[in-house]
Amino acid sequence: MRQEIEQAWEDRQLLKEQRVVQAIEHTIELLDKGELRVADPPVNGEGAWTVNDWVKKAVILYFPTRGMRTLEAGPLEFHDKMELKRGYAELGVRVVPHAVARYGAYLAPGTILMPSYVNIGAYVDAGTMVDTWATVGSCAQIGKGVHLSGGVGIGGVLEPVQAAPVIIEDGCFIGSRAIVVEGVRVGAEAVLGANVVLTASTRIIDVTGGAPQEMRGSVPPRSVVIPGTTMKQFPAGEFGVPCALIIGKRKASTDQKTSLNDALREYNVAV
Repeated sequence: MRQEIEQAWEDRQLLKEQRVVQAIEHTIELLDKGELRVADPPVNGEGAWTVNDWVKKAVILYFPTRGMRTLEAGPLEFHDKMELKRGYAELGVRVVPHAVARYGAYLAPGTILMPSYVNIGAYVDAGTMVDTWATVGSCAQIGKGVHLSGGVGIGGVLEPVQAAPVIIEDGCFIGSRAIVVEGVRVGAEAVLGANVVLTASTRIIDVTGGAPQEMRGSVPPRSVVIPGTTMKQFPAGEFGVPCALIIGKRKASTDQKTSLNDALREYNVAV
């Protein structure tokens, strides 16, 4: 499949050949089943994630192979190239109206979708809740037991193909209206407060020690992060610009607070 897709990426005329279309369709099918991922986690939790560029290419090439068609769900009508994901009962996934997931997105057993959206190529692992009006962008990687609170925006990425997707590792709690985009990686069990915005260029400043420690693009595991402001000099003067502040590490009391959602899910209480 990889060879067929790499060749079609360089020569789009090959998209007219059935063997190429079949290779693309099979890749998307494997994504949908979770047997293939846009990015593979590090072995034994150590090291870097590996981005599978060719899989992202397959997602991009999938679009021109599809024709527009009308989809109906009761009185609702859609007009798109992509099928919607189906068979939620068999998958062990709870989907509340009007949640939508596209075919080619993987939802592991125990996932809960409140009215929300999950795009093609995304991977959402077991026990994760995608809360009301949250969005999981194309190719984003969401770990086990994650809570994406109401209105959270997890950015998608297709091009450039070498760009890493957003990665939210196991056990994270992402607060209401937080935004994570441009390939930012949030380490396991980290907590992002409401309205935290993380882009590739956002200054993430650890203020827990005697001197601030600055980083970009990733949040260390178990960090507690809130929105902040840092001063920057411009030609017109000095002004505050947004940043993110690491104010501590997740404690047992934080675990108890965020585990409330697990308790509610266990007794089938909607949150």
